[in-house]
Amino acid sequence: MAITDESEQIRQVTAYPGRPPVPVRRGAGAPFGWWPAICVALVAAIDRIEYNLLAGALPTIQEEFGFSDSEGGAIATAGALAAIVLLLPAGKLADTGRRTWTISAVVAVWALLTVGTGLAGTYATLFAVRVLLGAAGQLYNPPSSSLLGDLYPGPGRARAYGYERMAYFAGLPIGVIAGGALAQTVGWRTGFFLVAVPGIIIAILVLTIREPVRGVGDDLSRWYDDSSGAAASGGAAAASGGAGASPEGAGAALDGAGAAEPVAPMRVQLVTLLRIRTLRSVILGLSILFFGLGGLFFWMPSFYTREFGLPEASAAAVGGGAGLVGIVAGILAGSWLGDRLHQHRVAIGGWSLLFGTVFLAGAVSVPVLAPQAVCFTLANVGFAAAIANLTAANADVVAADRRGLGFAVLQLLVTLGGALGPWLIGLASDATGSLRLAYTVVLIPLVIGSLIVLRGQRTYRQDAAAALNER
Repeated sequence: MAITDESEQIRQVTAYPGRPPVPVRRGAGAPFGWWPAICVALVAAIDRIEYNLLAGALPTIQEEFGFSDSEGGAIATAGALAAIVLLLPAGKLADTGRRTWTISAVVAVWALLTVGTGLAGTYATLFAVRVLLGAAGQLYNPPSSSLLGDLYPGPGRARAYGYERMAYFAGLPIGVIAGGALAQTVGWRTGFFLVAVPGIIIAILVLTIREPVRGVGDDLSRWYDDSSGAAASGGAAAASGGAGASPEGAGAALDGAGAAEPVAPMRVQLVTLLRIRTLRSVILGLSILFFGLGGLFFWMPSFYTREFGLPEASAAAVGGGAGLVGIVAGILAGSWLGDRLHQHRVAIGGWSLLFGTVFLAGAVSVPVLAPQAVCFTLANVGFAAAIANLTAANADVVAADRRGLGFAVLQLLVTLGGALGPWLIGLASDATGSLRLAYTVVLIPLVIGSLIVLRGQRTYRQDAAAALNER
């Protein structure tokens, strides 16, 4: 039955601890505004821009320090592996600590380590600083992903995560372009000094985000989905197995109140998380995708320089520009489609990943620059659309009080996949003498990843419903 009563369309919700309730209109995708999503997107962007300055300036740095392709790829791999050690503790902290403070502190540490990169005088020093930076670089993800899950209910969730992923992946080509241009004009060290300034500014901006009540986004999703309007009279609480069928119980659930439960040990929580079948499919698919993307963007400027004879800045501009256009288009299209067909997010992600893989095969095999760049752009469209939907699906199938740890597990395996890409492609390049041949390393795993994700659609609705009902 259609709802016409205005009192059932707007509710007063306790969104922030210790603050008065705020009005929320039923069905709003961003009931607390888009500013938190914008801040998190800025964090993701500055992280990847800084990280990929190295890729854009790599030919110049290799010439100065005299290291091989495999040693160059090892810099990115070692840094990502270092991050893995800290991701699970970061996820645990995201589920218990103040997330906005954690994110701000992480960004401030990046800025200091970025300056250290520009000061490196040897390959060994550069390697050590980048390992430390890599260890810190992924730690913003569990708290920020948990934060977005609480601030953006179902109708806006793909868009919120899409903005963060768009900024994250747009930062890859922007960093590559900036690194190549700065290396050719003012020297590669200057780029690392300059990017520390916006890092500090963004760390301060994150502190303007208010810490929300945990689980408020899921409570709103349940209210939105209750088309009969029963949430206003306690029906949502009864349907979800929540705080009883009374109006008081429903209000308590939506306002984020409730008795605290003992926290299970991390090992028990991890086992419980990995029993979620859709989560396993999403994690495996994204890990394989990041394996491909990590290698692609790290070596793309060198690929254009070697295969097409482009100067360093031009190579970074072509590779980065094609990637940027594809990523922005893919995130926007994928987020729009995922929010309108949210029950099919995993299937959309799987088909998008397969689409991207097909055009990546074209980008690897085409020897002419213009069509190769078009294929590379379309490959990034598919990959970005997959990322937006699969990241939102990860939030959908994990309950709010475990979402930080859930994203830590996702980021751990995704980081591992991304870490292996640059190193393995570097090894393959040294062995074959061709980056073009080395790029074929990523194609078969991407096809397998697409199939794994598509299989996850079978269990997505059931797992998403279970996550909503768990709280």
